[in-house]
Amino acid sequence: MSQENMVTLTIDGVKVTVPETMTIMEAAETQLGIRIPRLCYHPDLSIQGSCRVCIVEVKGIPFYQASCAVKVAQGMEVETNNPAIRQARRDIVELLLDNHPRACLTCDRDGNCELQNVAYATGVRERYFAGERKRFPIENTNLAVNRDPEKCILCGRCVRICDEVQGVHNLSQQGRGFHTFVAPAHDECMDDSVCIQCGQCVAACPTAAFTEQDHTEMVWQALADPTKHVVVQTAPAIRATIGEGFGMPLGTPAAGKLITALRRLGFDRVFDTNFTADLTIVEEANEFLQRFANNDRLPLLTSCSPGWVNFLEKFYPELIPNASSCRSPMAMMSSLLKTYYAEKMGIAPEDIFVVAIMPCTAKKFECNRPELCMPDGTRETDAVLTTRETIWMIKNYGIDLSHLPDGEFDSPLGESSGGADIFGTTGGVMEAALRVAVEKVTGKVPEDMEFKEVRAVEGLRERELKVNDELTLRVGVANGLTNAKHLLDSVISGEKEFHLIEVMACPGGCIGGGGQPYPPEGYRILDKRLLAKRAEALYKIDEGKKVRSSGHNPAIINLYEEYLGEPGGEKAHRLLHTHYAPRLPRGIR
Repeated sequence: MSQENMVTLTIDGVKVTVPETMTIMEAAETQLGIRIPRLCYHPDLSIQGSCRVCIVEVKGIPFYQASCAVKVAQGMEVETNNPAIRQARRDIVELLLDNHPRACLTCDRDGNCELQNVAYATGVRERYFAGERKRFPIENTNLAVNRDPEKCILCGRCVRICDEVQGVHNLSQQGRGFHTFVAPAHDECMDDSVCIQCGQCVAACPTAAFTEQDHTEMVWQALADPTKHVVVQTAPAIRATIGEGFGMPLGTPAAGKLITALRRLGFDRVFDTNFTADLTIVEEANEFLQRFANNDRLPLLTSCSPGWVNFLEKFYPELIPNASSCRSPMAMMSSLLKTYYAEKMGIAPEDIFVVAIMPCTAKKFECNRPELCMPDGTRETDAVLTTRETIWMIKNYGIDLSHLPDGEFDSPLGESSGGADIFGTTGGVMEAALRVAVEKVTGKVPEDMEFKEVRAVEGLRERELKVNDELTLRVGVANGLTNAKHLLDSVISGEKEFHLIEVMACPGGCIGGGGQPYPPEGYRILDKRLLAKRAEALYKIDEGKKVRSSGHNPAIINLYEEYLGEPGGEKAHRLLHTHYAPRLPRGIR
C-alpha cells in the first residue's frame, strides 16, 4: 500500500503506522497484540457497533468510541485501557448479564460462551442490577434449529450472517426497548419460516440463543436398548474436525480414532458415509452424462447439501428440474442400511437404528423428509448428531479421543476412494464427479486426478475445463448461498451458461457446516485460515489413497454387481434417488 494511504497514531502511548482503512480495534490487535473485548463484532460481517463492549477513549472526543466501527486517523491518540474504561466496560457487561438467564451450568454453551469469556475478561464478579429481566418463550420443537430469545444479547450476528452470507434474510430484530427480540418474520417458528436449517446462526451466536435440535438422548436410549441393532455412519468432513474438540491440532485427520470411540460408545457397526459419497458420484456422473448427451436440463445442479436443497425449493423453484435427483450420501447410506444391509445380515429393518454423524444441522431436517422415509413412513435415518453433539457424547462417556488407537470402518459399507474424502470441502463434489465423468467421456483415467481449478474456499469460482480437443465443460462452484445467487441468477437470466454447478450452503462447504465445532481460541467462524486447514486434511487423505476415483472403488463395483444392477437402473433409482418440490413457508402459502 502506498505511503499516502498510511496514517500514524498513538495507541496506549505507542506510535503505530497502519493503513487508513483500519479500525482502531484492528490496529490495536495487529500492531500491538491488544485484543479489545467485543461481542457484536465479526471481521467477515458488516459492522454493527451495538454491544459497546469494545469502547475506547480517543483524545479530543468527549465520549467513548466503539473501536470496531471507528477508523484510524492521522495523529489520533487512543487509550484502550484505563480505570474509567475498564469500569465502563464492566458496567456494560453487567447490564447484559443481569438481563440474561442465570443458567450457565445447564447451558449448551457452558465453557464455550463468548459472553462468559467477556465477563471474565472484564472482571465481572457479581450481579448488581437486580429486578425483572426479559422473558420470552423458548422455541425448542423445531426439526433442526431452536431459538431461545432470553439468551439473546442482540448482537445481530445471526441476522447479519443470515443476510450477508446466506442471503436468506430470515431473521430480524423485532419489538422495542426491553421487549426487543430476534425472530423470523411475524415471530414464526423456524420450521414455518424461510429458514433453510443451515445452522450458520448457531455457529455465529456468541451465546446459546440458537442451538441445534438435540438428538443425543434418543441415541443414548437406542444404545441402551438390547432389541436394537445400532449402526452409525460418519460424513467425510467429520474426520477433519472431530479432533478439534479434544485439543488436537487443526487439520488433523482423526477418522480412525473416531471409529474406536464410537465402538466404545456401544455402536454395533461403524460405517463410512464416504462409501455412499462414492456411490453418489457414480450415479450423478451417469445422470450428468445422460443429460449432457441429450442437452437436457443443464446445468446439472448438485443436491447433496440439504441446506442448499432447502434454499432451492424456497427461493429458486424454477430450477428444481435442474437439480440432480441423487439423494445425499447420508440418505443413500441409510437407504442401503435398511435394505441391502438388513437383508445381508438377516435383521428386520425396524430393528436397525441408524445414526448419522454430520457437520450440518440441516441434516436433522433432511432425515424427516417424507420422500426419504420408508414406505410405512418411518425414518431411514433415525437420528442425526452434529460434530458438536458427537464430541459431547464421547466426553460424556469419559473418552479422550486424542489418545485412542485407530480403528477400521466395517464392511461392506466402509470402503471409499479419495474422491469421497474431498466431498467435505467446497469443490470436492465437482472434482470427484469430474474424475469419473472425464474417464467415461475419454475412455481413459485422467492423468492428473486433481482438478484444482474447482477448489474454491474463497466462495465463488467459474471455470472452463478442457476435457479434450472436442469438449470443454463450463462449471461453477459456490459456497455460502449469497455466492450461489450470483450463479443461479446468471443462469435464469441467460447471461451465462454452465454444464455443471456445485453449491454448498455453508462457507467452505461441509468443513464450515453449522454443526461443526465452535472455533478454537484465535479463530472465528468463516475464518479462511480455519477452513483451509480443515480442507487440507481432506486433500491429504485423498492424496494417500490408492483408489482416488469413485468409479474404481471395488466395493462400489461389487455392490452394483451383487445388488443394484446398473447405475441409474430401476433398483438404483428407487433406492438412491429422490425428488424435490417448491416449498413455501406457512406464512405465505
